[in-house]
Amino acid sequence: MSFNLRARLKLGIEVRPSFSITLNKRDHGLLKRVYDYFHIGGIRFSKKDQCYKYEVRDIKNLVKVVIPHFETYPLQSSKKNDFDKFVKICKLIHVNKHRSKEGLIKIIELAFEMNPSGTRKLDKSKLLKQLAKNIKNVS
Repeated sequence: MSFNLRARLKLGIEVRPSFSITLNKRDHGLLKRVYDYFHIGGIRFSKKDQCYKYEVRDIKNLVKVVIPHFETYPLQSSKKNDFDKFVKICKLIHVNKHRSKEGLIKIIELAFEMNPSGTRKLDKSKLLKQLAKNIKNVS
């Protein structure tokens, strides 16, 4: 889940959900099989860490393809809790709750409970401050 500041948006924050699987370049064939299975998303190479990443960002594909797959075949690892939060976020976005102050706050809260070791461009406090500032400007 990533967030970007976008002045053109009413609340000033863009929410970008992303389901991804990252593997060492020697396992590129496995990611190709995942892509062939789902027929959505894409695979890209990261020179920075020498890994391939299979990624799905389209909310409709996430809600209609990826999420149902993992509801049928649940993750068995520590990623399950993160995925459950990801599902909640995607469902909120799918029904446009990210366009309301309350919905966006809920999404931010859930997102920052996920993958605490991950890196983010914007931290939670900056996003919430920006949201508060934009709410005042809209009112």
